[in-house]
Amino acid sequence: MHKLFFAGVLLSLALPLFAQAKAPPPRLADGVPDLSGVWQGGGPIGDIAEGLAKGEKIPILPAAEKVLNARQSKDDPEANCLPTGVPRIAPYPWRIVQTPTHIFFLFEANIHSYRQIFMDGRKHPADPDPTWYGHSIGRWQGRTLVVDTVGYNDKFWFDFRGHPHTEKLHTIERYTRTDMETLVNEVTIDDPGAYARPFKLTFTARLRPGDELIEYICQENNQDLGHLVGPTAAPGDPERPQGTSGGK
Repeated sequence: MHKLFFAGVLLSLALPLFAQAKAPPPRLADGVPDLSGVWQGGGPIGDIAEGLAKGEKIPILPAAEKVLNARQSKDDPEANCLPTGVPRIAPYPWRIVQTPTHIFFLFEANIHSYRQIFMDGRKHPADPDPTWYGHSIGRWQGRTLVVDTVGYNDKFWFDFRGHPHTEKLHTIERYTRTDMETLVNEVTIDDPGAYARPFKLTFTARLRPGDELIEYICQENNQDLGHLVGPTAAPGDPERPQGTSGGK
């Protein structure tokens, strides 16, 4: 009798733990991890330093630090309706669309911009034309999507704080869907023109089940610039609606 009683108590205590267990990340029919869905987060907004490991510092070079300290908040390209670049992300949802040969990141904010990641085994061009999102090639490493990107222009800011970069920028992003609701992005920044050595940042995106991207055209109703006065300062971005429909 006592044994049955204690077994029942242990089972009743264990059931809530099982209920709280997160669902595993999904996979496609061919076994490849499925990253598709609407996500929020996964990159810096106010200050890239938020993604550093404890005790780490950004190894910015003196010339780049001078550029950083001279920047004014009103000149932020993202606030002027231009693309965020990499690894910065806007405080709005974004969607991953996955095919065997391409993966697309669709962004709700600003100009409905997107990134395309080539998954067909091609190499980077010998002399890429500098662009806001660069030239990205991807591959699977176990359950992690590794995205290697070069060919950036030097126009975007890494964050609202204004951390700069040059056209020597090379990023390697590692996206891992650790469970159904969580996508971890570990990105290595390698830019010898602005930073003394490569450094790593880690950010987490959360799934937005039931949400869809909505039309948001920054140029039509840009109210940011009138409120942006003086030098940049993290976190920078004012509170504003999430820009989603449905879901929580």
